Amino acid sequence: MELAFLHPLYERPGPWASVYVDTSRHTENTPHERHLTAQAMARELADQGADEATCDAVRRALEELRHSSEPHGRALFARDGEVVLDPPLARPPQNDWAQWAPLPRVAPLLELAGEDPVCVVAYVDRKGADFELRSALGRDDVGGVTGRQWPMHRTSSADWSERHFQLRVENTWEHNAAEIADALAVCQEETGADLLILVGDDRERRSVHERLPQRLHGLVVEASRGAGSRLLDEEVQRARAEHVRDRAAAELERFLAARTPDDEGRAGAVEGVPALVEAAREHRIDELLIRPDGPDAHREVWIGEDPDQLAVRRTDLKILGEQHSWSARADDALIRSAVATDAPALSVTAAPETREEAPVGGLGALLRWK
Repeated sequence: MELAFLHPLYERPGPWASVYVDTSRHTENTPHERHLTAQAMARELADQGADEATCDAVRRALEELRHSSEPHGRALFARDGEVVLDPPLARPPQNDWAQWAPLPRVAPLLELAGEDPVCVVAYVDRKGADFELRSALGRDDVGGVTGRQWPMHRTSSADWSERHFQLRVENTWEHNAAEIADALAVCQEETGADLLILVGDDRERRSVHERLPQRLHGLVVEASRGAGSRLLDEEVQRARAEHVRDRAAAELERFLAARTPDDEGRAGAVEGVPALVEAAREHRIDELLIRPDGPDAHREVWIGEDPDQLAVRRTDLKILGEQHSWSARADDALIRSAVATDAPALSVTAAPETREEAPVGGLGALLRWK
C-alpha cells in the first residue's frame, strides 16, 4: 500500500482522534443509527480526553454520513477541531470504534483500505474494446477504443483474391489489437489500476495481451467469454482477491530470502521491534511488512516529534537528545517513519501459510542501503 496520502497526518503534532465506522448496513433505520453512532464516537473520544472542538468535528463529519450509500465504511482522523483525513474503506471494520492517542491509528488501513486492487476490465472483441473500472466503491465506464471495422471475417475460399482478403482480415485484427493494447496501457496509467482483466475470445485476448507493454504483463488476468458477455461481480472479486494473495506471498518470499546475509554480512531484511526501530531511525526501511495479529504490532515504543525519533525505551530518546516523548504502538510509529521516507507498507495476512510465522512478532521490513 502506498502511504503518500497519509502525509497530512504527520505535518501536525498530536494527539489525534482516530475513528472507524461501518457504513455497510442500509435500512430505513440507518439515518437514526448513524446519528447514534456519531454521538457515541464523540462521547468515546471525550471520555479518552479529546478536546471538545475535535469531538464536535468528528460528530459533525459522522452526521454527514447518515444518508451515505458507501458500501463499506469510513475512517476519520481529526485534531484541533478539524477532520484532516477521511478515507473510505474497502471493507467494513468489525465494529465502530474511536481512539485518542499521540499518533493517528492508521495501521488498520492496511487491511481495511489497502490491498484491495483497483482493476480495469477490458471487454475485447475484433472491433475494439470497452473499459470498465472496478474498485471497492463500485464500477465506472472509463472509455474504450474502436478499431478498424472492415474487413472483419474470413472466408473458406482458397482462390488468390480470397487469400488476399484473409490477409487483410489478419491485418485488421492485428491493428485493432495494437490499438486496444495502447489504449489500455494509457487507461491503466491514468487510473492507477493494479490489475487488468481481459475478457473475450481466446484469440482476441491473447493478441491484446501480447501487445501490452512488458511492465503490465504481471498485472494481467484473462477470462474467457463470448462476445457481449460481462463478468459477474463475484468473478471480479475473486480475481482481485487472488491478486492480493499473490502479491503478499511474493513479498513474503522476498522478505524470507533477504534475511540471509550477503557476502558482506549485510541482511536485506530485519524483523523484531529493536531492529526495525534502528532501521527507521537510519531511514533504511524500503517496505514495511505487517501481520496485524502479531504480538509486536501493539508493543509500546517511544516517539519524539519527528518521524525518525523513536526508540524502544524512553531513556534512549533522551540519549538521542529528544526532550519530549510519548508512548505509541509500534505499528503506527513505524508507519509514520515509512511515510516520511516514501516507503510502502503491506499487510501479509493474505499470504498463504508458510513454513514459519513470518515476520517474527508480526513486524518486518525489507531494507534499502545507501
